[in-house]
Amino acid sequence: MAEHVFVGHRVVLDVSFGTGRARLGILAGDGVLLRACHAAYSDGIACLTPAAGPAAVPSRLAVVRLAGLADTDHCARLGLRWQALAADGRLFPALEADLMLIPAGEQITLLAVAGTYQLQPGWAGAGPDQVIVHRCAVATTRSFMARIACALVHPAGAAGPAGARPPRRPSGEEEP
Repeated sequence: MAEHVFVGHRVVLDVSFGTGRARLGILAGDGVLLRACHAAYSDGIACLTPAAGPAAVPSRLAVVRLAGLADTDHCARLGLRWQALAADGRLFPALEADLMLIPAGEQITLLAVAGTYQLQPGWAGAGPDQVIVHRCAVATTRSFMARIACALVHPAGAAGPAGARPPRRPSGEEEP
């Protein structure tokens, strides 16, 4: 079994590209992105640990690195690198990805993430099968994206205003 899983997810946001780009910069600077990373990783580990068997020791997210926001009129990109602490105390790259905002209309923006998710070293071949690892990687990515999408659309609070529509899923994309 490979230790790396390719992940990608996208969400259509009811917010203009300019507004989304500005809010993403704010989220990167005020700790919201960091908290979303830690919460999403915890969600993924909670999914994976029971499937890995009784001998598995869960890892925890130790370091989150955010690259500076690179943007043009057609895309805003933020590099992410999550490093987790393995059972043996060593750091390993749990996620290497790009978080992107792309204009999709006058008041619509696409939020996307693409990268690789790495399993704790030593679990390949001895832990959960590839299907379970993939599901947990997808769950981690979707948890992260849901938190970021909500913060971009509703910057005043994660719940957003009463009656607000949740971020839309692009056509053809499956429900979690």
